[in-house]
Amino acid sequence: MTGTDALFDALEASWPPAASQTRGPFRLRDGAGGGKRVSAALLEGPFDEAALDALDAPLFQLRPGQEDLDRALHARGYRIIDPTVLMESPVDALAAKPKAVSLPTIWPPLAIQRRIWEDGHVGPERLAVMARAVDPKMSFIARIRDKPAGVGFLAIHQGIAMVHAVHVEPAFRREGVGAGMMRGMAYWAQQNGAHTLALAVTEANAGARALYLGLGMTETSAYHYRERVA
Repeated sequence: MTGTDALFDALEASWPPAASQTRGPFRLRDGAGGGKRVSAALLEGPFDEAALDALDAPLFQLRPGQEDLDRALHARGYRIIDPTVLMESPVDALAAKPKAVSLPTIWPPLAIQRRIWEDGHVGPERLAVMARAVDPKMSFIARIRDKPAGVGFLAIHQGIAMVHAVHVEPAFRREGVGAGMMRGMAYWAQQNGAHTLALAVTEANAGARALYLGLGMTETSAYHYRERVA
């Protein structure tokens, strides 16, 4: 299995903030509207109560080993939101040329991809995150019966291909599009030097988790957010 630190490094390199700054033991990230994953404050060293009081951030991402900070935020009234698991698989175990699903590779994304992503609540700000991501990176559009059926994005950092923004159009669900996309993306990652395919998925997304577990992916780490209650 890939180490937890390497997975988190790949997660950020493949889905990076617009800017960040260090404040004591914390790193504040500016996501420019790209979502919690690029906007939450991160702990990167030992902290004390004074440092936490001085920070006054509205949102934190809590990773394994940060239980003291988690308790401190709970005591300040921050609530847990979006518990998320990190999943991974050796690329070789997943990689296969798409058959039932055609999976063209396109960069930058086409207008039809942007429209499908918008249906899945991935708007211009998240597309800007993709543009900032480390290379090599690629967007994918799944086609079935010669119709656009889904989209996905991945970027590779130090051999880890991190998958983001997979969305299958409702009319094409339960037809193997998601599984075909994952295997096809793994194949592209394999051809571009990756040894691991990984992704982050919320615990609440039972359908996606079932798909990834059914493909043999393993849940290897987790994180959650703490959000200040107004």
